[in-house]
Amino acid sequence: MPIIRDPQEYNEDDLYVDLGPALGLPLHLKCEGFNFTGSIKLKAAAEMIAAAERSGQLTEDSVLVESSSGNLGVALSTIAANKGYRFLCVTDSRCNLVTKQLMEALGSTVHTVNEPDPEGGFLGARLRYVREVCAADSCYLWLNQYANPANWQAHHRITAPAIAERFPELDVLFVGAGTTGTLMGCARYFREHRPEVRIVAVDAVGSVTFGGEPRPRMIPGLGTGVRPALLDESYVDDVVLVAEADTIRTCHRLARRGFLFGGSTGTVVSGAADWFAEHGAPATAVAIAPDLGERYLDSVYQHSWVRQIYGSDVLETGARAGGARSSKSLH
Repeated sequence: MPIIRDPQEYNEDDLYVDLGPALGLPLHLKCEGFNFTGSIKLKAAAEMIAAAERSGQLTEDSVLVESSSGNLGVALSTIAANKGYRFLCVTDSRCNLVTKQLMEALGSTVHTVNEPDPEGGFLGARLRYVREVCAADSCYLWLNQYANPANWQAHHRITAPAIAERFPELDVLFVGAGTTGTLMGCARYFREHRPEVRIVAVDAVGSVTFGGEPRPRMIPGLGTGVRPALLDESYVDDVVLVAEADTIRTCHRLARRGFLFGGSTGTVVSGAADWFAEHGAPATAVAIAPDLGERYLDSVYQHSWVRQIYGSDVLETGARAGGARSSKSLH
């Protein structure tokens, strides 16, 4: 076992779940939730903070500020606490209560936006608040995960090479699209080193990232109300959109086999199943699971919450959100 001095030094980067026995899918799930921040966002947070330190933008007098639906906020809170920085996380009412409590326990300040922007949704409202804070006081430093190249560079440097080494015969990689940092880092790496690997982005119905019509979304993690500046669709081969009801069903199916994952993972696995149904099963496929499920016990795994949002029959065996998902090829 390693001996570490800083929480960001530890991340289990080589754990995969074969979903054949659990779900009957020819898919290996890369589990990113085993570190001190509980999600893949540790990599982006560490990379963005290190870049800001190298550039001289981040000093002991700075106050970090970032918009986050949850996981990046926890990752930044952890590193900020370790390094002695102050941090303000701007989130919204969809953020899980336990996630807010984690950030506050680590010494961060959490501001919750309760009203969506008429055009940009909750993300647009969060970004507006961040800009207002930075304009009012120059000590605030916005890392801007939606446009910061260090976000995708973390996955180009760490995540994608780890997958490539573990699966030298990889055919298809499924990546959820949020800020698109993970997606762009992995897609750029494989375009450069293994261009035969097909990159499939998985997004939520109601997200505008790939030009979809905006709709209310209740599960944090994937999807945006404002198109991320990091996204370059030329690196993506296919896009699959998944309805949140199907995300819920997939999470519960996994939980019934002992695998408790977060909502983003349910979306990505559901999207992979839909892609297999349309294109056939490749020899080797991998999907990235950003986090685990404990932070979603009061939402995704709370039956009363699920029934209130998605209807009383959402968890019935075999039920699907007919017509609510779609896919498209970009090349």
